[in-house]
Amino acid sequence: MQSYYVDGVTMQPLLDVNESVMVNKTAYLFHAPERGDVIVFHFPLDTSRNYIKRVIGLPGDTIVMDNTHVSVNGVQLVEPYVKNPYNPQGATFVVPADQYFVMGDNRQYNDDSRSWGAVPRSYIIGKAVMVFWPILHMRFLNTYPDVFKNIKSPRSK
Repeated sequence: MQSYYVDGVTMQPLLDVNESVMVNKTAYLFHAPERGDVIVFHFPLDTSRNYIKRVIGLPGDTIVMDNTHVSVNGVQLVEPYVKNPYNPQGATFVVPADQYFVMGDNRQYNDDSRSWGAVPRSYIIGKAVMVFWPILHMRFLNTYPDVFKNIKSPRSK
């Protein structure tokens, strides 16, 4: 396990500034990240910095965005974890092999795959599983599996 200190608003309301999360570095040894997982990873444009975001798209997925909605493989997401649904522009993105499309939950204030592309699997440090500090904020992180349950993998079409 490793800890990650939240220093921005990009994952609100799930995570607040100054909270610390526990990161399971072994979570992806035997299976790949899943849609909805909150991950900590090396920022692709500066690997000396680490970011925390939610996995929206898996390798091969097609992500389509308009100003307020996100669809994955033709399924529009209903995202209860998003503070402000906002995309600066419509776009379509096909996630490359061995990479993941990530977005913050506070879409209005975000620097994520919409601007710098997908995250290579080798850059993923681990899965964020719980807030442990401050102690009064202690909780497990919700991955919202129901949001993603009807999305078919491009391989299974």
